[in-house]
Amino acid sequence: MTQSHPRISKAVIPAAGLGTRFLPATKATPKEMLPVVDKPAIQYVVEEAVAAGLGDVLMVTGRNKRPLEDHFDRNYELESALQKKGDADRLAKVQESSDLAMIHYVRQGDPKGLGHAVLCAAPHVGHEPFAVLLGDDLIDPRDPLLQRMIDVQEQYGGSVIALMEVAPEQIHLYGCAAVEATEDSDVVKVAGLVEKPDAADAPSNYAIIGRYVLDPNIFGILRTTEPGRGGEIQLTDALQQLAADEKTGGPVHGVVFKGRRYDTGDRGDYLRAIVRLACEREDLGPDFRTWLRSYVAEEMQGR
Repeated sequence: MTQSHPRISKAVIPAAGLGTRFLPATKATPKEMLPVVDKPAIQYVVEEAVAAGLGDVLMVTGRNKRPLEDHFDRNYELESALQKKGDADRLAKVQESSDLAMIHYVRQGDPKGLGHAVLCAAPHVGHEPFAVLLGDDLIDPRDPLLQRMIDVQEQYGGSVIALMEVAPEQIHLYGCAAVEATEDSDVVKVAGLVEKPDAADAPSNYAIIGRYVLDPNIFGILRTTEPGRGGEIQLTDALQQLAADEKTGGPVHGVVFKGRRYDTGDRGDYLRAIVRLACEREDLGPDFRTWLRSYVAEEMQGR
């Protein structure tokens, strides 16, 4: 039965990580600002939130993240220079990032994990359900995952997580969900969660990917959640408590995503994401695909 629940309007983007897997590039540049073709990864994430109707965005940042704020702010000197050159196309691209959304910032003083980063958003979010988008996962705009998750949350209440089937040998890299079927083919009820289990202990091959729509009761649970795997406060552990006791903040459901996802959290996947997105661009794709075919052919002959 369809129920009425508060409309979601706010998105939280944790962006306080050190990006150690991309050193030395991230020594002075936040990993969220690394370009994916010609836009920083973080802009794709903000665009996704806005496309789902979430125009109020809070970024949870840390030290050395000032470039994030600069990117989404106005740059009058650059805009003036482009305007004088008559370069309307580049001027529009520069202004686009500053006009995307109402963006706020809060610092996560200590890097205590994703759960702690989400807890830092409590004063801004208040008592409303909200979305959390992780910057390492880029979702293709042709596959509107976040909008589907919002629809499911409005139908069932509680919290909704994004799930994706992965090979059993990869499940140890993710949070993992034990699930039960629902009437909707792409929606499951979450019976339990475990953070990065060994393959033999995993309750399924449904991995949690970086999109959440959360009931505000998650904040009360996070305040008392003890550090878990890696000595950090895990969001997965708090969601497990919600799944185990629906009276706390409603049920937990999962949307099973089968669309296009680009993982920029790993160096190899980051490069593959750039290639895939460049190949699909109208302005870059034709020439780039021609070069790529030639390059691959030469490599194969070299073997």
